[in-house]
Amino acid sequence: MITVLSRDPLTRPHAFRNDAVLAACVAVLGVALVLLTDDGRRPDALGWVLLLAAHVPLAWRRRRPLPVLLAVLAAVVPYHALDNHHGAPVAATLVVLYTVAATGTPRRTLLIGTVVIGTTLTVNALTNPDGFTELVRITGWVVAVLFLGLDVRYYRQYVAAIVERAERAERTREEEARRRVAEERLRMARDLHDLLAHSITLIGVQTSVAAHVLAADPDRLDRAAVAKALDDIAGTCRTARGELRATLEVLRDGGPEDARGPLAGLDGLPDLVGAARLAGARVEHRVRVAEPVPPAVGAAAYRVVQEALTNVVRHAGPEPLVRVDVSDRDGVLHIGVTDDGTGPDPAGTPGFGLVGMRERARSVGGTLEAGPREGGGFRVTAVLPLTGATREGRAR
Repeated sequence: MITVLSRDPLTRPHAFRNDAVLAACVAVLGVALVLLTDDGRRPDALGWVLLLAAHVPLAWRRRRPLPVLLAVLAAVVPYHALDNHHGAPVAATLVVLYTVAATGTPRRTLLIGTVVIGTTLTVNALTNPDGFTELVRITGWVVAVLFLGLDVRYYRQYVAAIVERAERAERTREEEARRRVAEERLRMARDLHDLLAHSITLIGVQTSVAAHVLAADPDRLDRAAVAKALDDIAGTCRTARGELRATLEVLRDGGPEDARGPLAGLDGLPDLVGAARLAGARVEHRVRVAEPVPPAVGAAAYRVVQEALTNVVRHAGPEPLVRVDVSDRDGVLHIGVTDDGTGPDPAGTPGFGLVGMRERARSVGGTLEAGPREGGGFRVTAVLPLTGATREGRAR
C-alpha cells in the first residue's frame, strides 16, 4: 500500500488499463446502488445515459485530471438536477476529486473544492431545499477527499525528495571513490618514479665505476674496488626491492591499511646522502629540526631530497659539490638542495622529476621552486608547513 501511494501516478505501468478497470468497477457500484436502493428515484433513459457518461472519463483521470473533472461534472450536475438517485454518481465524483487534489497544486485544489461545493449547494437548493443534513454530509465528503488527495501528494513529494537525496549521495560516494582511486594511483606513480629513478641511477653509476676499474688496467686489477662497487650495487638493489615491495603492498586485496609500513622521513636522509656519495657526489648535509615533523611532511621532504640528489647524480657532471640543508622556522620546514654542476641539458627530453617534486610539496600544502643558479649549478628549494597535522616522532 505504501509503495502504491508513493509512486508517481503518471509513471506507473499500465496506468490507462488500471484506470479503465477502476471506471468500470465504479460504474458497476453506481448501477448496483440504483438497483438495490431507493426504488422511487430510479433514473429514466436519460438518467442512465448521464450516469454511465459520468464514469467513462475516469479512464483518463491521470493524464487529464481537469478535463476529466469537467466531463464528470457535466454529466453529474444534470443527473442530480433531474432528481435521480443521488448516491449513484458519488463514487465517480470522489475519485475524480481525489485525482485532481493528488496531482495538482494546493491553490488549484482549493479553487476546485470551492467550485464543487458551490455547485453542490446550488443543485441541492433547487432539488432538496430542506436537506440540510444531506448538504453537510456531501460537503464533508468533498472536503475529506480533497484533503486526502493533498496529503497523498505531499507524501509522494516527500518520498521523491528522499529518493533524490539517496541518489545524489550515491553519486557523491561514487565520485569520491573515483577521486580517491585517482589520487592513490597518482601517489603510487610518484612513489615508483622516485624509487626507480633513484635506484636505477645509482646502479648505473656504480656499474660504470666497476666497468671503469675493470677496463682501466686489466694487468693490475683492483679487486677490492671492484668488490666494493658490486657490493654497493647489491645493497642498492636490496634497498630498492624492499621499498618497492612496501609500495606495492597496497595493491593486495584485503591487505591491512598499514601494509605500506612506516613512511620514509627525515631520518632516512643520511642513507640518501650516503648513496649519493657512493655515486661520486661530494655531499654536505645539515638537518636542524627542533620540533616533531608530521609523517606526511617528513615523507614529502624525503622524496624531494631523494629526487633532487638523483637529478644531481644524473645531470650535474663528475664529482659535483652538493649542499643539503633542512631546517624548521616559524612552523615551516625549509628544504634546500644546491649543486655546482653543469645542470640538465636544455635540449634533452624533460622528465617527471620536477613535476613530481612540486606535486609532493603541494600534497602537504607546501611550495617548491627549482631552477639554475647564478654562476652555474642548480637549486631546489621547498617550503612545507608543519601545522594542521598530527605530529608524531622527532626528526634526527
